[in-house]
Amino acid sequence: MPEAVLTEATQEAARTERDLQLYYAMKLIRSFEERVSRLHRQNKILGGVYSGAGQEAIVTGVCAPLVEGDFVAPLHRDLGVFLARGVDPGVLMAQLMGRVGGLSRGKDSFLHAGDLSRGVFGATSMLGASLPVAVGAALKFQLKREKQVAVAFFGEGTSSRGDVHEAMNFAGVRKLPVLFVCENNRYAFSTPIEKQMAIEDVAQRAQAYGFQGYVCPGNDLLSVLELSERLIGRARQGGGPALLECKTYRYHGHSEHDPALYRTKEELLEWESRDPIPQFERYLERKGHDLKRLREEVDARVRAAIQAAVEFAEQSPLPAPQEALEGLYAP
Repeated sequence: MPEAVLTEATQEAARTERDLQLYYAMKLIRSFEERVSRLHRQNKILGGVYSGAGQEAIVTGVCAPLVEGDFVAPLHRDLGVFLARGVDPGVLMAQLMGRVGGLSRGKDSFLHAGDLSRGVFGATSMLGASLPVAVGAALKFQLKREKQVAVAFFGEGTSSRGDVHEAMNFAGVRKLPVLFVCENNRYAFSTPIEKQMAIEDVAQRAQAYGFQGYVCPGNDLLSVLELSERLIGRARQGGGPALLECKTYRYHGHSEHDPALYRTKEELLEWESRDPIPQFERYLERKGHDLKRLREEVDARVRAAIQAAVEFAEQSPLPAPQEALEGLYAP
């Protein structure tokens, strides 16, 4: 077989393998989110639950091009970032249940959880406050001439905060290797987008900071992936920051205790018709996959992984009272 043909076949096999990994990642994230919502209603989750159901294509597509050593600052709704970056589902579930087996050994809820061994920085209740931290990581990469990049997720409501402006301004001045990802799901808690910004796209603001802003359909995994690969690759080579705005929608309320009465059923149905998972399934089917068989296989893997995660978390003990006095200071 000619070398060119062999290379093409190898590349196609690699693309197919990646497609299947991305499909599994989105299905795992969606099912994990759904199980967490049910567990919350059973009073098994400690702390708030902020579902990202409907937004899986964003975290999956943005995290796919990242490598070891890169830095990610997720939002409170980005539980999927942890799974995409390789955090064990059982450890993540234990974190949500406040168990010793979790990331912070039962000392905090998911909202502030992080895993620096995988480059995942813990979110904060003050949304947007993690952007300056991501910019600081990018500055470190630049000063040390490292090829790593930082990614900072935020929402369209968060984009009106001062620390978001400061982070983007500094990143533009120093041409830092950072990608700002806006998950624009149209509502800042209950405030619709037209009542909190006078422009059509958050991405328009990038020009004022000296770099480019891009808009893509956040429910289209292939669009998110294509842009994030390009922008992260450019940042890795010294091309500076960029702002990627992903238009999307959250299926649940701001949190599990929010019935979201401020939106219409028609609006929800419209966005559910653009669900990222069926969209990607249509792509896989057109590429020749037996979708029925593939879906059954992936669903079985996902069910097993999530059930194992719940069992691990429930078997992990709650922290002992005296552990509250441990880990108060750095060694």
